Amino acid sequence: MEDTPDRHRRLLLAAGLAGLGTLALPASAFALAEPSQRSRLVLLGTAGGPTPKALRAAPASAVVVDGIVYVIDCGNGVARQLALAGIALDKIANVFITHQHSDHTADYGNLLWLAWAGSLAHPVDTWGPPPLARMTRLFLEMNAADIRTRIADEGRPPLAPLIRPHELTHAGVVMQDAHVKVTAALVQHPPVAPAFAYRFDCPDRSIVFSGDTRPSQSLVELARGADVLVHEVMYLPALDKILAAESQAARLREHLLASHTTTEQVGRIATEAGVKTLVLNHFVPGGDPALTDDIWRDAVAKHYKGRIVVGRDLMEL
Repeated sequence: MEDTPDRHRRLLLAAGLAGLGTLALPASAFALAEPSQRSRLVLLGTAGGPTPKALRAAPASAVVVDGIVYVIDCGNGVARQLALAGIALDKIANVFITHQHSDHTADYGNLLWLAWAGSLAHPVDTWGPPPLARMTRLFLEMNAADIRTRIADEGRPPLAPLIRPHELTHAGVVMQDAHVKVTAALVQHPPVAPAFAYRFDCPDRSIVFSGDTRPSQSLVELARGADVLVHEVMYLPALDKILAAESQAARLREHLLASHTTTEQVGRIATEAGVKTLVLNHFVPGGDPALTDDIWRDAVAKHYKGRIVVGRDLMEL
């Protein structure tokens, strides 16, 4: 066999690797060879409800694949939560809104505006129920003075062409790119409709986000066999305590019971869907320090025997 320089280099490399013997190297030592297709799931905010909480941030999550960022819901403070998680705002490619409730949409426009005020210069596709397109247009109008100033003073590109809203009204495949396929299912969250759950089929696993919903068979089918189900959860024994301070306690209680999912119901849904890991999220109540992780876990574990993760802000799975 011809002893070429390339062959000589390959032999040296092989000898060097053989010489490592049983030396254990971290997986990161090989990560630079090619982009990783492993997905990251980051819970940015895990509280439920529109009022700010001291212990948990407002609803938002992120899926990151090969450095590309997909944001699910935009509760108050989502941009800062991304910064705290070490996720660059200019890597956002898509934003998904589950439904039109303020705890899920309050910072929809702000997230993209603040990303653009940094270094975002590529289009971002946004997906969610109507009136997403009108919301986008009105947000740009409301902040037109700042946007014009930054374009003129800082040389930034126009913001409007960088936000591409897509209104969803039906279930099905929402988008697909080189990294993920996203499928939506209609769930039941009265009186808000339409409301969506989303399934992300990544190269390494499937991740489902319930959004806000009462027990919905469509969600069970969407989550069938999923690796991870991120599901909202409500602990009934603690409801009366938070309702005591509400002037419309009776109406709020009626809404919560009709449109959300209890710990028992969450466990049954995860069992029926056959998911591998259940991540509790969107806690109601979400601001009571007396509700320990064990309380949440034990209430669900009676009805689901798989892996249960009690979500926390900035938790990565």
